[in-house]
Amino acid sequence: MVPDVSTGSRTYGLLNYLYGPGRREEHTDPHLVASWMPGLAPDPGRDPDATLKQLADRLDLPVLALPKDRRPGQHVWHCPVRTAPGDRYLTDAEWAEVARRVVHATGIAPEGDDKACRWIAVRHADDHIHIAATLVRQDGRQARHHNDGIRAQAECRKIEKEFGLQILNGGDRTAAQRPTSAERSKAERSGRTETPRETLRESVRHALAGAASEEEFFDRLAEAGLRIDRRIAPSGDAIGYNVALPGDRNGDGEPIWFSGSKLAPDLSLPKIRQRLAAGRTDDDEPVTGRADERVPRPARARREAASVLERATSILDGDDDEDSAAQLVGVGELLDAIAQTAPASTRRELAEAARAFERATRSHIRAERADNRAIRSAARGIIRAGNALGKGEDGGATAMLLSTMVLVAIAAARWHSARGHAQQADAAHRTAQHLRSAYRSASAAPMNAMREQGWRLPEPVRQRYAGTLEAALPEQVDHVRREPCWDALTATLDQAERAGHDPHALLQQAIECRELDTADSVTDVLVWRLRRIGNLPASMDAPRARANVRTTQSRPQLSGAQAPEPPVGTHRVDPRSRGPRR
Repeated sequence: MVPDVSTGSRTYGLLNYLYGPGRREEHTDPHLVASWMPGLAPDPGRDPDATLKQLADRLDLPVLALPKDRRPGQHVWHCPVRTAPGDRYLTDAEWAEVARRVVHATGIAPEGDDKACRWIAVRHADDHIHIAATLVRQDGRQARHHNDGIRAQAECRKIEKEFGLQILNGGDRTAAQRPTSAERSKAERSGRTETPRETLRESVRHALAGAASEEEFFDRLAEAGLRIDRRIAPSGDAIGYNVALPGDRNGDGEPIWFSGSKLAPDLSLPKIRQRLAAGRTDDDEPVTGRADERVPRPARARREAASVLERATSILDGDDDEDSAAQLVGVGELLDAIAQTAPASTRRELAEAARAFERATRSHIRAERADNRAIRSAARGIIRAGNALGKGEDGGATAMLLSTMVLVAIAAARWHSARGHAQQADAAHRTAQHLRSAYRSASAAPMNAMREQGWRLPEPVRQRYAGTLEAALPEQVDHVRREPCWDALTATLDQAERAGHDPHALLQQAIECRELDTADSVTDVLVWRLRRIGNLPASMDAPRARANVRTTQSRPQLSGAQAPEPPVGTHRVDPRSRGPRR
């Protein structure tokens, strides 16, 4: 059950929407289910003699009784309350109880207070009601409704349990402010898929990803085409900033500005300065945009980032909460950087992953003194390297990075869950789902090439690598050999041996990097670890025919059902359990 508190200034305008047909004719049978005093509130939905003006005048009566200079500017209180998808149908009587409990919990109309604010609850759909109130009590005092949104959520959690509805996650006041209904309506009228607030928040996050200085951050905002208004103190120092989308104007034709803190709690200028100071990147050279030797290639930047993420995952499994919180902030920046430079085939899923993980980067655990320079430098390296291709070494390195990124998302979900951060844990789980989808797309071509190469190896060579695996993972060898990417693992071990590595020692090192308990596909995880720590290419050319390949068997087709699985997820396998290693 989701409440959404907002305020406004036009009682009649709100009622006109509630009793109207809706933006898409979705409102059916609008009517009152409860009010501050049954019989005193006319119902234009069911009473043909009642009008919206009558109802608005009665709600506004305590407001209009005050002198004009004492009337609050935003005197209309509005709180839609919606059940979650899949919840059962609630009767009008049940919705009336919900409304009474919400206005009591929020301080709008405490039970037994006959001088409280006037309010109504309107129902025009099966799954929600709208509670509307005026914020002047009938004794002339203004309502005390501090923290009304939090208190409404807390009451809804109680109602969910008592009514047998889905129990949703409670908030902790660290989430970014959601768009208002007016902002959403304006976006729909303008044909936008999201509101300017959401677009600006993402643009600011992208500008901050891996930025080395405050000036570079503002330069990136300007390059993104945003309008920028820095607030300057008498000393000449910037004390804040506002951003606006070009063309987004109010009724007077003026730009609609959003301060950083209104976009998200961690995007205010003081918070950005703290992040830049605590995690200053190792490379402070300005981004030149030239393809010279100082700018790493996308594949190289992604390989380096995968190594940094392995360390971040280990930190999240540790006991240092402050360091873990700092790593989560860095992971958010890195994911923003990856989303900006991703191949077209994965860009949409990675953008969704970055949006979801943004919620997982904020909690009440502070990280001012922790060091996340390495991961911020990795984000900067990816930005400087430019867009990655979806094929060849770039494609393979992207798959390598995403396989590790899924591990980080799972570790973040566990970390938040252990500390009771329900919303952040849910956000990390949703991030992992998007990352799995992106991984499947990125890994299909390089994994299929490796599988083809492994299948063509002579049978004695394949059996020798099976023995290597049995020595390293004796309890899981049979299961791992049945995984779809076993051939890719044999090809990787063969390539490592040809490069001068000891296959057994390298495989043991890959296994000991980190536990494998969260792996859906152990072979996928091991392939990318071996290639990273063995400095092997992330892609493999299509194999050529060899005289000693197995020619008596027909090569099975790599159907969609046999496509590489994402590297982590639910516990489908139970490899040797190992504690986290740093």
